[in-house]
Amino acid sequence: MIRDFTYIDDIIESIIRLVVKPPQGNKDWDGNAPRIDESSAPYRIFNIGNGCPIELMHYIGAIESAMGVKAKYNMMDIQPGDVPATHADTGALQNYIGFRPETGIQEGVSKFIDWYKDYYRLIF
Repeated sequence: MIRDFTYIDDIIESIIRLVVKPPQGNKDWDGNAPRIDESSAPYRIFNIGNGCPIELMHYIGAIESAMGVKAKYNMMDIQPGDVPATHADTGALQNYIGFRPETGIQEGVSKFIDWYKDYYRLIF
């Protein structure tokens, strides 16, 4: 399994940059020859993601490392409706706001685990 994980601070930074740059509708948009990435309405859709897919086992390894414990694995076949791989194409986002999420998995997981333990006052 391969997934594209995005650190929350990168998502927030993207949203902050998007809020101050609202989209404009294209007054020349033609419904008879539409483009999927624009319309006459003022909207834009962006994929906010890291754009760097990793193997799920690498993600689990990052959690193990940050927690200082080994996970107990229950390996299963792919589940109905699941897909083997996903990742974000952040090109449009980067072109529009000049920012692309880049926090690596090890750093992001470590920061999240630190926050979680502090927030819930947990000791492992």
